[in-house]
Amino acid sequence: MPRDFHRSKRVEEQIQRLLVELIRREVHDPRVGSITITHVAVSRDLSHATVQFLPFDSSRPAAEVALALKSASGFLRVQLRKHLQMRQVPELRFLVDETIDKAARLTSLISAAVKSDAALAAAHPAEPAEAPPPADEPT
Repeated sequence: MPRDFHRSKRVEEQIQRLLVELIRREVHDPRVGSITITHVAVSRDLSHATVQFLPFDSSRPAAEVALALKSASGFLRVQLRKHLQMRQVPELRFLVDETIDKAARLTSLISAAVKSDAALAAAHPAEPAEAPPPADEPT
């Protein structure tokens, strides 16, 4: 079974590399614009592939770009079939990668918590800590 793991990773890498080129050169839908494919995950049986992407063009909503890629998925599968040495090319599913947005949100929450703690500490200075009682001398 370890061989399946390596094969699926190789297939993911090949699909990602080929999709980048195909979308850049062959997809002429103006809704797609320029995108970055961040991750490709294929199912265990290699019948489905989830493609995560980030759109560069902020003037278009990401959902619109996803719809454009979904409409081009049949064409992209045919092109992948020409380049991959596989009996069956996975069905493509495009999703917007939200990890950067989530990371930015977490960073802002952490920054807000640190500022809140600093403001609270400045408003209520800590009392000097009492010296611990002397330890009993061992006998």
